[in-house]
Amino acid sequence: MSRLFLGLMLAAGAAALGGCATIVGDETHPMPINSQPSDASVVITDEKGTEVFRGTTPATVTLQKSDGTYWGGKTHTVQLMKDGYQPQTISVTPRPNGWYIAGNLVFGGLIGWFLVDPWNGHMYKLSPPNIEATLPAR
Repeated sequence: MSRLFLGLMLAAGAAALGGCATIVGDETHPMPINSQPSDASVVITDEKGTEVFRGTTPATVTLQKSDGTYWGGKTHTVQLMKDGYQPQTISVTPRPNGWYIAGNLVFGGLIGWFLVDPWNGHMYKLSPPNIEATLPAR
């Protein structure tokens, strides 16, 4: 059996099991958060207003990409505050990733696009992928 044939068989098997984003993606996103100056307070809330993180910079926070519903991308609001500096609020939004768009075109097809990937959050990337904030002095 040639390597090409074996590769094609493995790809076809993977496609049969689920969407491409499900195979190569993750349900969570590690979000690095940095600020100038450092030691700023960070509060992250989700689309329901639920606090999902409270701490100081620098930090890396694991954020969920899906709210658990069909096509339910999870949004977050990152608030950075420090005495003597103007606070900043940054929205983090889900966007379809390349594996969901192009990968399903090649491998997963309609099953990946409409049944598997929209349920689990693997189809999303979060934007921005990291937070680099500069807090202006008051």
